[in-house]
Amino acid sequence: MAFEWKKIHKHEDQIEQDVTDRVYEYVCEYYNIEDITDLTKQQHAELVTYWNETNQYSVMLIGFSNLINHWEDENG
Repeated sequence: MAFEWKKIHKHEDQIEQDVTDRVYEYVCEYYNIEDITDLTKQQHAELVTYWNETNQYSVMLIGFSNLINHWEDENG
């Protein structure tokens, strides 16, 4: 019998949620805001630049991607 990990996606989802929560929390503290949707266009642009310049293998990128997409969904 070959190794298998049933329902691995549940673990991956939990890890993604943890990383996203950490990024949201840090960004809110850094910019002294209550919610990600309170970011200005300039702050959003700074985060996009940071995201583009971060090592492509950083596990934190998924959190920044989620944050950037959330802001863009809310702000057009």
